Amino acid sequence: MGRRARCRRLQQQQQQRRRPEGTEDGAEGAGKRHDAGWEGGYPEIVKENKLFEHYYQELKIVPEGEWDQFMEALREPLPATLRITGYKSHAKEILHCLKNKYFKELEDLEVDGQKVEVPQPLSWYPEELAWHTNLSRKILRKSPQLEKFHQFLVSETESGNISRQEAVSMIPPLLLNAQPHHKILDMCAAPGSKTTQLIEMLHADMNVPFPEGFVIANDVDNKRCYLLVHQAKRLSSPCIMVVNHDASSIPRLMIDVNGKKEVLFYDRILCDVPCSGDGTMRKNIDVWKKWTTLNSLQLHGLQLRIATRGAEQLVEGGRMVYSTCSLNPIEDEAVIASLLEKSEGALELADVSSELPGLKWMPGLTQWKVMTKDGQWFAEWDEVPHSRHTQIRPTMFPPKDPEKLQAMHLERCLRILPHHQNTGGFFVAVLVKKSSMPWNKRPPKLQGESAKPRDPVQSSPAVPTGEKAEGPSELERKLDTGIGDAEIIERTEDLENNGNKKDGVCGPPPSKKMKLFGFKEDPFVFIPEDDPLFPPIQKFYALDPSFPRMNLLTRTTEGKKRQLYMVSKELRNVLLNNSERMKGIYTLYPFINSRIITVSLEDVKTLLTQENPFLRKLSNEAYIQAKDLVKGSVVLKYEPDPTKPDTLQCPIVLCGWRGKTSIRTFVPKNERLHYLRMMGLEVLAEKRKEGTALTDESAASSGPLEDEEVSADQKTEQTASPDATSTGSDSVGGATVSR
Repeated sequence: MGRRARCRRLQQQQQQRRRPEGTEDGAEGAGKRHDAGWEGGYPEIVKENKLFEHYYQELKIVPEGEWDQFMEALREPLPATLRITGYKSHAKEILHCLKNKYFKELEDLEVDGQKVEVPQPLSWYPEELAWHTNLSRKILRKSPQLEKFHQFLVSETESGNISRQEAVSMIPPLLLNAQPHHKILDMCAAPGSKTTQLIEMLHADMNVPFPEGFVIANDVDNKRCYLLVHQAKRLSSPCIMVVNHDASSIPRLMIDVNGKKEVLFYDRILCDVPCSGDGTMRKNIDVWKKWTTLNSLQLHGLQLRIATRGAEQLVEGGRMVYSTCSLNPIEDEAVIASLLEKSEGALELADVSSELPGLKWMPGLTQWKVMTKDGQWFAEWDEVPHSRHTQIRPTMFPPKDPEKLQAMHLERCLRILPHHQNTGGFFVAVLVKKSSMPWNKRPPKLQGESAKPRDPVQSSPAVPTGEKAEGPSELERKLDTGIGDAEIIERTEDLENNGNKKDGVCGPPPSKKMKLFGFKEDPFVFIPEDDPLFPPIQKFYALDPSFPRMNLLTRTTEGKKRQLYMVSKELRNVLLNNSERMKGIYTLYPFINSRIITVSLEDVKTLLTQENPFLRKLSNEAYIQAKDLVKGSVVLKYEPDPTKPDTLQCPIVLCGWRGKTSIRTFVPKNERLHYLRMMGLEVLAEKRKEGTALTDESAASSGPLEDEEVSADQKTEQTASPDATSTGSDSVGGATVSR
């Protein structure tokens, strides 16, 4: 498409957005689409697809006598589901607010003559942290009675405290059973709702700020990687790294173990692969008219390659969850069966039938057939004509050997059907690795190779959208064809020792030909022990001697270091030993012993409802702490009082600035509204009645500051204020930290 055509198309789209509802030329339909709710309904699309029905009736994925209920459920809008996110104390406070305020207000409420169904917890999700409701966005937006609840959902979702995550997509992280010490790989992670679940699992014990484990979240799409960053950033975890690579050829990473380089194997791997998505028909209405078996046939190979690559990088005894939002056995059981067959006993399906009590599911199929897009069936590979061999592959069929098929225990796979618990369709299988994959056990084959190792082909640090990802490096290909780990480690050390790499500097990949739409990444530079930047910061905040300064990094090798990032020691190990391949995002979690002001609940309300309150407006206890502090950044900490259970019971840490005569917080608008809501203030009423600072402009923490001291002082005192240890949007000058 040429530039002019793109411009015309963009103008048409903009004009359509501006049209009011009820106008001619299809605007009424557009209005319906706009109001269709979380389910994304398109009323004008006929929810019929005869080929779809014929295919799944023939495969018998639905129990006998339930077909009509199955199809009826698919035609109904998908219920809205939400998950309360964040760490335990904070999540429980939001749950308390939801149950005792907003849900109670929905009881006995009628909208347009119909009784509103009160949201219900998902029976199988732990601790009532996931809920579903049949309220559509149209009802929520148009009903005055539901205005408070709607504003609560919008605001809390924007600030990341609630995730509008489909119910079935919450299942894979739960079955992964991740623990704080686990090294986790999320192979196809964007947009990141499952990734945030995994990060929360790492921080299950809030008394441990640096868990031993970490999450490496990967996606092939560079733009979608920034969605991952956005999702993960609000959790302020030093244990998350975002990478950009084709999952089917994601390179092995190296780590330093007692001075020797070893391959990094993961304890847990989430393999939520790209799929045809016919389990999402309730929200993605286009699937009804676009569905064809060709989508599954084209994706099967990629899904198998991704799953195989994940299995290779799983540690012995580790667990990998394979999942799709497709009901098609070509994308589901066929991939698992092929992977089990090629593993030669190295992998086995785990029995997880008792791990999520309350979840209804169907066992995996043991027999299925392959159908072409024009309706032609094949029961086994031998029936497929040669002309179809490029479209249909042997791995798409179930194993012929009955004993081998029985030993696979494909019935241990879980297929979620929409009509059983009013959800989307989904498939999930849990694999456990019993030994190394067979091709990694074989002796090295170095036929026709010289003694001198060849330079490895560097893998791309960023795969642009729409471009094909580079394949694995030469080193990786040799690993997959039989070279042992020890030889790989030795060769990697030789290659790195011959380079010009500086200590503590993780640079970008070596220069190569310029790519159209390529992505340039800044290096990661760990702060050396003798760096003059750190002592003023340590003194200003009275940092504890145990503060892990070696884990601080910056993104520049030259000029002023304006931002520092904190990573765990495990991720530092990964970065230093894989600098030519890695890119990511990190957030500093400060260990500060000075410039901390303990504030009361009333102080928090004052700080959140007034832009720059004078110090005298704080409680006497807070004023005494603040008055003798020099100008600069401060930490404002609220500790809950367990003797007053009706008050806010989760600790809050806010970043702020102590000026000459005033004090302020650096809190985004949605975070302000969130904390005020948690304290029982009705935000909308407050804005109307009292005219507080909670307007759209002032609540965004970007208004003018009293005495004009901040803008000038921040420029001159950066070496002695938290701006010198700024961590992007999650430290001073950015978001709040709630623990």
